[in-house]
Amino acid sequence: MTNGEVLRTAMRQSAIDSGCSPEDFTRPENVVVRSCAAPGARRYLALPFFCDLVSYGGNVVASVSPEIEAQVRAYINARTPEQCFETPDIYRLNEVLAAHGMRVRHMAEYFLPDVTALRALPCRYETRLLSPAELAPYYTPQWANALCEKRRELDVLAMGAFDGQALVGLAGCSADCGTMWQIGVDVLAQYRRQGIASALTSGLAAEVLRRGIVPFYCCAWANIRSARNALKSGFRPAWAQLTAKIALQEEKPL
Repeated sequence: MTNGEVLRTAMRQSAIDSGCSPEDFTRPENVVVRSCAAPGARRYLALPFFCDLVSYGGNVVASVSPEIEAQVRAYINARTPEQCFETPDIYRLNEVLAAHGMRVRHMAEYFLPDVTALRALPCRYETRLLSPAELAPYYTPQWANALCEKRRELDVLAMGAFDGQALVGLAGCSADCGTMWQIGVDVLAQYRRQGIASALTSGLAAEVLRRGIVPFYCCAWANIRSARNALKSGFRPAWAQLTAKIALQEEKPL
């Protein structure tokens, strides 16, 4: 699989999720479409979106509810792609969303593998692939990035690092859609800074690619440690996404 094929696969999936065409992400102008439910969308997405922005760098594709279409169009067309995902501009978007009981709730950067750089990195501990049947004991808080308790059926493959019989690091794959699996990773605190995360992430990603599936990786803007792991493991920034949801009164106070 080439880097071009990896990117096209991601754009095809983003097009399904957003309700647009893959070519819309490479247009010189911004694109606004009306969001709708889609059978092949990533399984954890709550569709239709009220407001969702995606950028692969050159423009912004907005997938929206009809009632906010005109305002979102004005928002993205008055700004560069990067400004649409930054403060203070997001404050303006939140003002528009607040009138509908919504606010920006999710913001993340997504990474795709660079097949020319990706290789399974060494680990000082024993590593091995784990099947879904072997994952049952590990649905505990310390492995919450690698595995998802609420969507166990999507956890299709994992790679663990073991110190003797003890699991000390775990990278897991969630089959979020038919062509792409998302990788998450956890390492016990006392075992960090030994290259375990990158060894597990790169090793699992290489195995996923070998199976003809595109692995992808996601982290928040401020999660520097996770972003560094992505880069060390052979992943590169690919797209940014912002999603609005219902404003919750129980959000953490200052």
